[in-house]
Amino acid sequence: MAGKKFKAVAALVDRTKSYGLKEAVGLAKKTARTKFDETVDLAVNLGVDPKQADQMVRGTVVLPHGTGKKVKILVFAKGEKEKEARDAGADYVGSEDLAEKIQKEGWTDFDTVVATPDIMGLVGRLGKVLGPRGLMPNPKTGTVTFDVARAIKEIRAGKVEYRVEKAGIVHVPVGKVSFDENKLTDNAAAVLESILKAKPASSKGKYLKNVTISTTMGPGIKMDTSALEKIEK
Repeated sequence: MAGKKFKAVAALVDRTKSYGLKEAVGLAKKTARTKFDETVDLAVNLGVDPKQADQMVRGTVVLPHGTGKKVKILVFAKGEKEKEARDAGADYVGSEDLAEKIQKEGWTDFDTVVATPDIMGLVGRLGKVLGPRGLMPNPKTGTVTFDVARAIKEIRAGKVEYRVEKAGIVHVPVGKVSFDENKLTDNAAAVLESILKAKPASSKGKYLKNVTISTTMGPGIKMDTSALEKIEK
């Protein structure tokens, strides 16, 4: 892993420094070292205890400039809603047929799942496959809805979901290395603003404990949390 290329780009990062948002984004772009268009990710370590129900941080945010990724959308719907999903450009639409494929074949060649409320009984049985992959539809994130066309449109526009993990960390993609610096900065700011707004009332002490930005194969770049806390409008 720590080959010559990695060591060369890692040397660009001052480990003792906490960078401002725009500076960190610019540095992340410089550390990309592969031929493919790497994803730029934020890792946000929060001062919460995810084991406490009232400290579960989760939400959605539409990135101003999209994710740069072609997202495969699966929709569980029947009748008119099935037609609405197809017309809105969903990649896979169905009900029992898709559920069976997921259950029997372990098929998960999709990035997001949307379901109408009337079909959640069927989808609930897929929890063991979809749950661990973060693919389970949820009303809180707008993926359990009768307005499937709107849900698909928002996902296509760059809507991303985030959820704090057991270790208190939130991982969110904010675009691709090919994006210009301003677009990545806008996207990252939108994510951080959303996470700040999602702060649980029961969370005491420092909320943004540690924030790093990195490309898929690049080193982590530590960011100045005190400056980031001022992002929330």
